[in-house]
Amino acid sequence: MSADLHRPLSTSAMAGAGAGVCGDPLAPPAGANRLLVTGGGRGIGAATVRLAAQHGWDVAINYAQRHDDAERLADEVRALGRRAFTVQADVADEAQVIAMFEAVDRAFGGLDGLVNNAGVVDVNARLDEMGGARLRRMVDINLMGTLYCAREAVRRLSTRHGGAGGAIVNLSSVAARLGSPGSYVDYAAAKAAVDTLSIGLAREVAAEGVRVNAVRPGIIDTEIHASGGQPDRVARVAASLPMQRAGVAEEVAQAVVWLLSPAASYTSGAVLDVSGAR
Repeated sequence: MSADLHRPLSTSAMAGAGAGVCGDPLAPPAGANRLLVTGGGRGIGAATVRLAAQHGWDVAINYAQRHDDAERLADEVRALGRRAFTVQADVADEAQVIAMFEAVDRAFGGLDGLVNNAGVVDVNARLDEMGGARLRRMVDINLMGTLYCAREAVRRLSTRHGGAGGAIVNLSSVAARLGSPGSYVDYAAAKAAVDTLSIGLAREVAAEGVRVNAVRPGIIDTEIHASGGQPDRVARVAASLPMQRAGVAEEVAQAVVWLLSPAASYTSGAVLDVSGAR
């Protein structure tokens, strides 16, 4: 691993020379390219895996249920000449998260970056219509999972723990500031907590070589809407959005991979909206 992930870039590096592998400003420094993406088998997670691999990251792909999708994606990464492996874990389960990070240690010999992407939504409902099981699921996966994974990453990345630094990117949602009334205030509340975590943790570990940021996607054309009972949501609302279209997963991945890279060496504690002005 390399502390170069956190050193200021020279003017020439910012222009693209020497910032990473072969002058790619989004490439990790040589020897500091081991990345874990949770919920990496589909949507924004899969787009992030592909783009990170294109820029030189070796990627551990976490999935909860979609083994075949994760394996196909790992094959894509290997075809780019990068290392990849898949690891099953429910991020809401602390023991499974610990085991997942231990698997990454064995496979890669360490970690240099984490993308906390795993998350879920549910069907539209008011708070007074939601049962306890749904509320617990929203908090356990969207918040507790992020906390567990961030904790395990800090234990490996922080110079306080013998690490050489690294970067954490947490996936939040524009729902965190809009509130999602009448749809899923539970999800919005959990994601707002992710924003707070990202800011606080960034300050907590800033002197230990670890950068922490969050990305807040808006309405993105992925399968998550179908999982929340609204497969037609993107088509239904696109014309009402400021840019009159939804985003695509690759547009979010661009922000995530930038935040992982040396090009973002002085960016920490940021919450970056990728929402098309929504």
